[in-house]
Amino acid sequence: MCSISLEDNTNKTNFIMKYHPLSIRPFLGAEDFELSRNFYRYIGFQEVLLGAHLSLFKVGEFGFYLQHAYVKDWIENTMVFMEVENLDQLFEDYSLLDLQKKYKKVRLIPIRTQPWGRAFFLHDPSGILWHFGVFNKQ
Repeated sequence: MCSISLEDNTNKTNFIMKYHPLSIRPFLGAEDFELSRNFYRYIGFQEVLLGAHLSLFKVGEFGFYLQHAYVKDWIENTMVFMEVENLDQLFEDYSLLDLQKKYKKVRLIPIRTQPWGRAFFLHDPSGILWHFGVFNKQ
């Protein structure tokens, strides 16, 4: 039985925090699982192979699961945002990797300035759109 009432807005706000969340890890699909595994290792993620069709990719304390599952509408509408400290350096480093030549479907889109900050974009081999960005200082 739930120990707090979710009828009270104060309790709704603090409900999940009571359990001290440690991470949020989205599940991302891959059209070609092996190709996507290679891609994510190549751009700097550390892989923890969890099974024949599932891997955890980490950078520091952050991570996501990559699974051998492809649903075109799902993959083509999946976006992930990663906030970074040195956006310009990361974009330069990714540019030097020649990702678009090494991986046929990968696209690297230059840094754009938005009202909220700056970001560049990277489509993975399956079509997932990554946003790498920094927010304006307030």
